[in-house]
Amino acid sequence: MKTNYDLGLLILRLGFGGLMLTHGIPKLEMLNDPSSFGDPIGLGSTISLILCLIGEVLAPALLIIGFKTKLAAIPAAITMAVAAFVVHGNDPLQNKEMALLYLITFTALIFTGAGRYSIDGRK
Repeated sequence: MKTNYDLGLLILRLGFGGLMLTHGIPKLEMLNDPSSFGDPIGLGSTISLILCLIGEVLAPALLIIGFKTKLAAIPAAITMAVAAFVVHGNDPLQNKEMALLYLITFTALIFTGAGRYSIDGRK
């Protein structure tokens, strides 16, 4: 039974972490001109971009390999909460649905951890 649980966590980490990278990696090019990035929480475009890159590139990379998974899931979840409730706050559900799905998954990983098939799970 525990093997299926660990395999399920691996699939979640690889799937959602990998898909999140498809949103974050294109934002790396914005480092050349951070002013082109939005400022949804009033910290300035550069700081907002850096925080977004932590949540959409660094954290998912750590989730994929299963290193410091519970901690790595926190910035990913926060980034998706900002996307869902601030950036798309006034949009219809279909526009924020993807951010909410990521938020739910990353929040679950905060509580479950990475499972056995991870760097965290090796003892």
